[in-house]
Amino acid sequence: MFPKRSVVVTGGASGIGLGITKHFIEDANTHITILDVNPQTGAQTLAQLRAEFPSAGVSFEECDVSSWESQAAVFGKIFTEQGRIDIVFANAGITEKGSLLPRDAAENGPVKPNLATLNVNLVGVIYSVQLAIHYMSKNSPGNGQGSKGLICCTASNAGLYPFPMAPMYAATKHGVIGLVRSLARTLIPEGIRINALAPAVIETNIAPSSDLFKSMVLTPMSTVSKAAAQFVGDESLTGKIAELHGEHVTFAEPPAYVDEDTGKNIETFWNLGYA
Repeated sequence: MFPKRSVVVTGGASGIGLGITKHFIEDANTHITILDVNPQTGAQTLAQLRAEFPSAGVSFEECDVSSWESQAAVFGKIFTEQGRIDIVFANAGITEKGSLLPRDAAENGPVKPNLATLNVNLVGVIYSVQLAIHYMSKNSPGNGQGSKGLICCTASNAGLYPFPMAPMYAATKHGVIGLVRSLARTLIPEGIRINALAPAVIETNIAPSSDLFKSMVLTPMSTVSKAAAQFVGDESLTGKIAELHGEHVTFAEPPAYVDEDTGKNIETFWNLGYA
């Protein structure tokens, strides 16, 4: 008999992370650990989930994803308690903080950018991915699946298109998409898959005000669940970016090589094994 599938969801106490948690929580063969930086929100969410799903395996760990030490300690605890880590949804994220525009720079000199968005949305995801790879590599293929594990990162369609209102947020999401596409081939020999969700506008608490959503065309949380379930269920999928728009899930393909030489150089880098 296989042990329970161990799922980790960063930013799992609200928004997209909570939507993903609720989708998988009724699987009796799954234990979900939700990670969130806010202990009050996490405790409240855990109590609500246990009341709504009394037979579910679910727990909460306080975690600051922008801190390697915080994530490493929590992942180590989860592995010790659950015996394995099978799926990681690297989902935690925040909106734009600060600005790159001059503003008062002419009078006071240049202002150091606020890198909080970078530290959570990209550095935090990189930490989650590194830890996921470390612990998934210890798994034996099985537990009802052929691969050793699945990593699913939350990007955004702001990582696929220009997003002028939040350039640092866009930079983090472009970075997540580049990370996923670039790591996928490397992880195949390890038996680990990696994909990303790139949602359009979903109404969550990440926005500074709920008024923002009044004029937007919204994508329902059910589309997130649909894409997450597809990534979990189809072991042929790796390196894929699922663009979520309305009720549709569309795989966004990377741009074609500008010429044959460019493609040849990329393959040469791969064959050499370094860059």
